[in-house]
Amino acid sequence: MAKIMVVDDSGYARRVHRGILERAGHSVIEASSGTGAIESFALERPEVVLLDLSMEDISGADVLRTLREMDAEARVIVVSADVQRTTEQAIMAGGADRFMSKPASPDQLLTAVAEVLRDGTP
Repeated sequence: MAKIMVVDDSGYARRVHRGILERAGHSVIEASSGTGAIESFALERPEVVLLDLSMEDISGADVLRTLREMDAEARVIVVSADVQRTTEQAIMAGGADRFMSKPASPDQLLTAVAEVLRDGTP
């Protein structure tokens, strides 16, 4: 299975996503901030990143941009409570592999991870 990084400033959201992913056999690392996500990505090189947009230190959009600069083939799924169509369009144009609204069901989350792992980069 895959190494997946869950990035969210909500401890609850991280725990929920971790539980879903670990039950499916994935290994999970967590980051609670944008800065932590960038540092962990450089050290851990996860196969998939689940990324929230709203964080206190650096926006998810800026983290996405930085991850793309670090690794053009990074697989990033944005999971956000911001369900505006314009936000989704901007994030997808910024290089996300998928955009999901929060909360995502376990099936939705695992399907998106499987698709991104199977399909590779956009």
